[in-house]
Amino acid sequence: MKDKKKIGLLLSGCGRSDGSEIHETVLTILFLNKAGVKIVFIAPDIQFNVVNPLTNENTNETRSLLVEACRISRGEINNITNIQESDLDAIILPGGSGPIKNLSNFAEKGSDAQVNQEVEKLIIDMNKHDKPIGAICIAPVIVAKILAHKNISVTIGNDKVTASKIEAMGCKHVECAVKDIIIDQADKVVTTPAYMLGPEIKDIAVGIEKLVNKIIELA
Repeated sequence: MKDKKKIGLLLSGCGRSDGSEIHETVLTILFLNKAGVKIVFIAPDIQFNVVNPLTNENTNETRSLLVEACRISRGEINNITNIQESDLDAIILPGGSGPIKNLSNFAEKGSDAQVNQEVEKLIIDMNKHDKPIGAICIAPVIVAKILAHKNISVTIGNDKVTASKIEAMGCKHVECAVKDIIIDQADKVVTTPAYMLGPEIKDIAVGIEKLVNKIIELA
């Protein structure tokens, strides 16, 4: 019996205000599960500042990103330090504020952002070994920053401010509808706008399912 493909799901907390967007993440899990692949949940073991999701204001609280991500994965999570490219056939990053606040400082620095070193290493290694990378919502900015030297094509929908920052990194931004995906065939990078456009879960589900299926196909 052929082994299942192993798809990494790189999480950045729990909730759109300061972590992984829950709808986007759960839809990704659903479509990966329906496709019969093995999901490998991954997150860095770092502390992050909590944002009140009701008011969108910063609190004085810090939490473990690894523990918070574990809320979505139902108790199953791998510290990113224990995961190598050889453990995965592909990787997907859901959106939310986590990728731009916890996995990087893009929210503050824009195109001059720095990415968490462990995240950067894993993405670079995946790319070097010709393994597919999927990114949803705002998460493509992370992949664009890491692979800027490859001049990859990505989408975050049609937000001109964010698109200009992607272009400033040296990558190409392609406008895209919420139900579609953009495929950089050369570097096997697949992106979809999701809640960068919305408006509803039924809309983002279409693009996310296409992304998941394409990532599995490329793997």
